[in-house]
Amino acid sequence: MNTRNPNPVLATALASVSGLFRSRLIQTYLDLKKNCAEARHDGAGLATGKFCEVALRLLQEKVHGNFIPFGKKIDNFADECRKLVTAPATSGTESERTVLPRALVFLYTMRNKRGIGHVGGDVDANAIDIAAMAKTADWIVCELIRINHGMSLEEAQDIVDGISIRQLPTIWEVAGKKRVLKEGLKARDQALLLLYSSQDSVVLLEDLSEWIEYANPRRFKSVIIELHKQRFLEFDWDSESIILSPKGVEYVERNLI
Repeated sequence: MNTRNPNPVLATALASVSGLFRSRLIQTYLDLKKNCAEARHDGAGLATGKFCEVALRLLQEKVHGNFIPFGKKIDNFADECRKLVTAPATSGTESERTVLPRALVFLYTMRNKRGIGHVGGDVDANAIDIAAMAKTADWIVCELIRINHGMSLEEAQDIVDGISIRQLPTIWEVAGKKRVLKEGLKARDQALLLLYSSQDSVVLLEDLSEWIEYANPRRFKSVIIELHKQRFLEFDWDSESIILSPKGVEYVERNLI
């Protein structure tokens, strides 16, 4: 993972946290928030898992004086949190021993057991789930700022709120369709942006054309074929299904987001 400080405000607020954890914590937190804002449920779940694992290692170092090395699998996340809860009262602060570990267990359980991006049931809980995950992550970061910077929880919340200001999404999901809200984009860029929002699944050519409301479906297919030739996406001729390539992901992140 790139361990540069991705946000100077958070980096300053968490300055007393070891650099071994600080940059990873900030990066995974911002990834979580970004995926939640873009309604990318599976991406939010993945980022949540990484955020929890970094935060757990930070607490292990603070409470136990050692931690599971990065790169080594955490076999049982809940058990590791339980070890923090049952640590001697002289180890770390009460929040680091008892409150934060329990918050992490809740967050990690949401990510694993709720099946983020799941299908089925009477109510689609994805939006509710990721909203709860984002708010829980906000609180964890606020609490870590409070503990490590010596400020009140309200002051820490002000910092997080300043970073987490809600932005207008580039993609709007409505009535089973997706619409691009960013204005002035050509059809090819709209297509790439829509595919970026659906990275966890393939998209049918017919659906993509309908989402963009392209007037001439045959002409739109030629746009997709050209993007296929440029390796921005993979187009399956038999099923007429499309998936964004790593090159397409990079293009969207550099030029459209």
